[in-house]
Amino acid sequence: MLDIKFVRENPELVKENIKKKFQDDKLVLVDEVLQLDLENREIKKELQALQADKNCIAKEIGKLMGQGKKDEAEEAKQKVAQFAGRLDELAAREKVVEEDLRKRMMIIPNIIDPSVPIGKDDSENVEVERFGEPVVPDFEVPYHTEIMERLNGIDLDAAGRVAGNGFYYLMGDVARLHSAVLSYARDFMIGRGFTYCVPPFMIRSAVVDGVMSFAEMDAMMYKIEGEDLYLIGTSEHSMIGKFINTINPEEELPYTLTSYSPCFRKEKGAHGIEERGVYRIHQFEKQEMIVVCKPEDSPAWFDKLWQNTVDFFRTLDIPVRTLECCSGDLADLKIKSVDVEAWSPRQKKYFEVGSCSNLGDAQARRLGIRVKSKDGRKYLAHTLNNTCVAPPRMLIAFLENNLQADGSVRIPEALRPYLGGQAVIEAK
Repeated sequence: MLDIKFVRENPELVKENIKKKFQDDKLVLVDEVLQLDLENREIKKELQALQADKNCIAKEIGKLMGQGKKDEAEEAKQKVAQFAGRLDELAAREKVVEEDLRKRMMIIPNIIDPSVPIGKDDSENVEVERFGEPVVPDFEVPYHTEIMERLNGIDLDAAGRVAGNGFYYLMGDVARLHSAVLSYARDFMIGRGFTYCVPPFMIRSAVVDGVMSFAEMDAMMYKIEGEDLYLIGTSEHSMIGKFINTINPEEELPYTLTSYSPCFRKEKGAHGIEERGVYRIHQFEKQEMIVVCKPEDSPAWFDKLWQNTVDFFRTLDIPVRTLECCSGDLADLKIKSVDVEAWSPRQKKYFEVGSCSNLGDAQARRLGIRVKSKDGRKYLAHTLNNTCVAPPRMLIAFLENNLQADGSVRIPEALRPYLGGQAVIEAK
């Protein structure tokens, strides 16, 4: 959410930013916000003046009564009563105006970074850099579920009977591999200086409103019936929510946290959810990273975060590339985002395995995450997040890139300690 003062002083810049995101239907919001803001300030001005007059007359009533001027005191009391009625009327209107103003401000997209390429959707995202040499083996690479089935590692039919499409049972060595990857990711991020955390897996609506747009929430979040709780779609939401309504000493920043959690997503409108596979599913697990820092430090942290994911995948011998998200592909709270994509030997192309985002002060403004400098000045923090790894989707890239001609799967050196020293998973 933008600062109302910024919108007031830069309406054309805000409108231009909306156009860059190809959301022209939101242009009207800027003028509506300006009108509501003007009305809100006029209401506050009148409230302040009326309250001052009311207080002044109220003081006079006592004096008049002491002087025996009862008629004049009664007239003053009537004026006070009239002021009170108008004050109540203005206070009620103020509440409505502020709510309408906030609703519109929540929908206006954040100002994107000048470096973001302009484009309508993800088809216009821009490749930045490749890491590792993509290889296509001289044998056929099966569909990922077929690889898992040959390892006796997945049961989608049973999951369908138990929970429906978009769920899975991981079994045996594949389930163990799944857990090993998460344990390795945890230690990898701790080694990068991040503090490990296991957060709540449910969050209140106030946190949901603070960390994401309504469109994202509607497409992602599962609501707990009868309670003010939502299942998290990513631990970033719970982790950023940890700092709601806090004032954080500047000398303690940055906060660098890495978290494990299950994630639950409706995947509303997703294509291919009925296909056999674990690419787009309703339930998965993830190792995430978040940073809360000073505004001037967020660009450097953004580069560190996506580099962590690249380095993690390269230790598992998986070629990856980074992709700069264009303006039309950025969620409304984000000012800049880079996707990390892994190489798929079967498809002979890259696919997304992680996303790194700088949200500027948008989440901090919604959630009240402030920083206090040594001189007492308070300002909003910047927040960032990034996926380290999210199996079982990540397992698709892992299995395809480490598959051998005989159907076995090689275990890279970095992961072997988490599998009891096992170097190969044999086909059953």
